[in-house]
Amino acid sequence: MVSTAISAQQSISLEKAIELAKSNNIDLKIADKEIERQTVLKKTAFQPDPLQVQYQGGQFNSADFDHNVSIQQFFPLGNVTKANRQLQEELTKLAEKRKALSSYELEKAVTLAYYQYLYGISIQKLNSELNEIYTKFLKNAELRFKTGESGNIEVISAKAKVKEIETQKEQLRYDLAIYQKQLQFFVQTDENIIPDEATSLKFTFTENQNSKVEELVTDFYQQQISVYQKEVGTFKANRTPKLGLGYFAQTINTQSLFQGFTAGIQIPLFGSVNTTKAKAAEISISQSQLALDKNKIILNLQKEELQNNFLKQQKNLNYYQNEGLQYANQIIETAQKSYANGDLSYWSYISFLNQAIDIKKQLAEATHSFNQSAIELQFPTIKSN
Repeated sequence: MVSTAISAQQSISLEKAIELAKSNNIDLKIADKEIERQTVLKKTAFQPDPLQVQYQGGQFNSADFDHNVSIQQFFPLGNVTKANRQLQEELTKLAEKRKALSSYELEKAVTLAYYQYLYGISIQKLNSELNEIYTKFLKNAELRFKTGESGNIEVISAKAKVKEIETQKEQLRYDLAIYQKQLQFFVQTDENIIPDEATSLKFTFTENQNSKVEELVTDFYQQQISVYQKEVGTFKANRTPKLGLGYFAQTINTQSLFQGFTAGIQIPLFGSVNTTKAKAAEISISQSQLALDKNKIILNLQKEELQNNFLKQQKNLNYYQNEGLQYANQIIETAQKSYANGDLSYWSYISFLNQAIDIKKQLAEATHSFNQSAIELQFPTIKSN
């Protein structure tokens, strides 16, 4: 069953995982629908008033019962239609900018989940290495006990350690299953995907990526400002009069058909509502500009903080990669030979072994911390307002 489950898993690269996520993600599909909706709404730029149809019957001309039917339609004058169309175009662009932000955040989430799984793989490999070391230690302890060179305490201790490592192995299997589901959640696919284990455990940081998030944030808020500017124009345009054209047909003294045309104009004498809305939109422009300035400050401060943390984690990782790992391997190799030859006591051997194992654990943790800091530096968090 285990082999069947493994064979059913599909190994993919980070680039492919991001591509699938952007193709499958429901939030991005909703964003596409919003863009489509705003595009459709462009057709609503021309907004004439509802057609007025009126019937009048009675003695309004003479004692006879006459009939009157009239039709009237008012049309917007000036640049109202143009202003509405421009506003709708800016709203469509705003929906596109909002999708771009969502796509950026999704790419970051997928990358974090991808390297979280690779971290689990590195811990699993370390567990297997430890199991091999302690299994070999157990064999040596059993041999020394049979020859009377040591007591049974070494055998019991070795068996306990091997059992502990095997228990941890089972726990790691559950951890990997959780990490895999986290990745699958962001990619939003029914396929049982896993990261390609050939991928380097160390995340490859791309320099000068901070400009990408700055560009996304700037574009979004500037587009928001453009929307409010067009709203101001729309509200001001709505203060212009409307032209009305009509037609009527009626009877006089029950004789028909008498026809005629009407023309009229609607003048917004009380246009303070649109004036107030225009002022409110102008305030929104200022708010968006302040929000943009605020986000620029936050991103700059965040960049400095993330840069310092990245350099810190990089320095820590460099030590374990260039020196720490070599020390650990040398300690394990030397301790095993010395213990097997009887040159090292059991307690000294355990002490050296634990020291080496701890170094290897620190290497795995350092790699994981470096990856997280590098990903955060490449994809700074966009603060919501």
